[in-house]
Amino acid sequence: MMDAQAKRETLRAKIHAAMLKNAPFDGWGEAAFARAAKDSGQGLEAAERAFPEGASGVIEYHLRAADQRMLEAMKSGRLRRLKLGEKIAQAVRARLEAAAPHREATRRLLLELARPRHARLAATSLARTSDAIWRAAGDRSTDFSYYTKRASLGAIYAATLLYWLNDDSEGSADSWAFLDRRLAGIRRIAKLRRRAEEGLDALKTGAPFLAKILRRAA
Repeated sequence: MMDAQAKRETLRAKIHAAMLKNAPFDGWGEAAFARAAKDSGQGLEAAERAFPEGASGVIEYHLRAADQRMLEAMKSGRLRRLKLGEKIAQAVRARLEAAAPHREATRRLLLELARPRHARLAATSLARTSDAIWRAAGDRSTDFSYYTKRASLGAIYAATLLYWLNDDSEGSADSWAFLDRRLAGIRRIAKLRRRAEEGLDALKTGAPFLAKILRRAA
């Protein structure tokens, strides 16, 4: 027999599956949640026990599951030979390609997340996805760059997602080119920052020696 936790997870999965199936037509609001509860054969009372937050709980469940599928897809041994930027691009692609069978449901999900009542959920979910992508790419930073990297990638991911939703090119080739251009811009900024930091370090190291030379010349 399944324990209580396993039963709850099974119930959550059924309700999520029903809501995802109906999302292209019903969206991700509370009415859609009630219909998913009925269609899953569980009833609204059971659905509310599984998701006390209602529709927003199902949305978060959906987004967390998508992040986890992306992390699983990135465990391939062949990815270890890629550079960090290439791994990030692969992670973003994996995240979006997994959503390809549910493109219209994803579009409706973004419309729901754009509502003011979901502002916090939208922000935390984007931050979590950005962090998951960096972790999938092997980044383990804990300094201030941790936050700047994730903020930058969050903006790139959101822009690419919007582009991808309206991309009808074969194999979403235009979306991946769009993604590569955005990541290239971030890499250029990172290189300039590293050069500036190296230049400052050189000045700090060389300043006493330079002062000594100038004193001798005087």
